[in-house]
Amino acid sequence: MDTTDLNLLPALDALLTEGSVTGAARRLGLSSSAMSRTLARLRFATGDPLLVRAGRGLVPTPRAIALRDRVHTLAREARDVLSPQDEGLDLATLDRTFTLRANEGFVGLFSAPLISTVIAAAPHARLRFAPKPMKDSAPLREGVVDLEIGVLGAFAPEVRTHFLFRDRFIGVVRAGHTLLSAPVTPQRYAAARHVVVSRRGSFTGPVDEALERLGLRREIVAVVPGFPDALRIARQSELVALIPRSCLGDESFVQGLASFELPVTTPEIVVSAMWHPRMDADPAHRWLRNVVISVCGASAP
Repeated sequence: MDTTDLNLLPALDALLTEGSVTGAARRLGLSSSAMSRTLARLRFATGDPLLVRAGRGLVPTPRAIALRDRVHTLAREARDVLSPQDEGLDLATLDRTFTLRANEGFVGLFSAPLISTVIAAAPHARLRFAPKPMKDSAPLREGVVDLEIGVLGAFAPEVRTHFLFRDRFIGVVRAGHTLLSAPVTPQRYAAARHVVVSRRGSFTGPVDEALERLGLRREIVAVVPGFPDALRIARQSELVALIPRSCLGDESFVQGLASFELPVTTPEIVVSAMWHPRMDADPAHRWLRNVVISVCGASAP
């Protein structure tokens, strides 16, 4: 490895700025003898005397004069790199695109208040909502996605999380569906035909486990990748859809539909924000996280 001692950089900056061993020593909190030894090392490293005696003082060599501004810039940049990041985030001038990966229900319910809150504080910031094809932490690790919104799964162990809100599944049918002509019992619910949502194409889930404990089984005739697809099918057919209650917050989703509580108990849906620790200390990312947490707390179902 290169044996260059970068600790010499601030000393060189101080010497060229002060033009004096005593002044440079005072600036760095060193003794004059220690600074004299450092100057000797700098002379050896650069192959130039840098500061030479002129009467009772020192004067810079042409090489020292040529280096002065460059060294000062390098020393300042090195301090910036090796110091905590300035928390003075200027939202008025923040020009950045944040990518949030979330399902259609979250986008339908929260995108409008999130966008309004973000652009009110940071008019040059932008939000990109990306689809969720699979539970995959790679986009977070690679910086492609800033925030993942959803249910905790098999994510990388280093991923940071913050609770946003609790949700639950409900049933949805077209308005006037015969299922709603009487109380929805487990038996009547299981006897209906169903459409379910699964990114992996699975035909069963927690509802089926609850029904199985009662000796019941529902007939699933369609699996679709997204909740809007399930709602569209329910609106245009006799099929029963299963969706998170938060989807009801988007009126465009539920026109012509009626919802009901499931006749069986299913696990609660815990929705969280997830991000990679590489973004923990980034002031802009921290601000975005706080905005998402605040908006979800105010608008959660």
